[in-house]
Amino acid sequence: MDLHNPLLIPLAAFVMVVIIVAIAQFAKMREKELQAHQDLRLREMEHERELKKMEIEKARLELEKVRVSKGT
Repeated sequence: MDLHNPLLIPLAAFVMVVIIVAIAQFAKMREKELQAHQDLRLREMEHERELKKMEIEKARLELEKVRVSKGT
């Protein structure tokens, strides 16, 4: 490649800008992906918490039902 080619510097500058933009886009995409995973994990934890509450309530109702049936 001829180093005195007048197109070399503008071409190199264009390639550099394209690389910088690509890196920035990959970083944004990775950040969104991490945020989506975090949101999913939070919803999953909330769901597990609700299921545990329902299990406790069910056990409480069953215990109350047994107490009522023994009292009669």
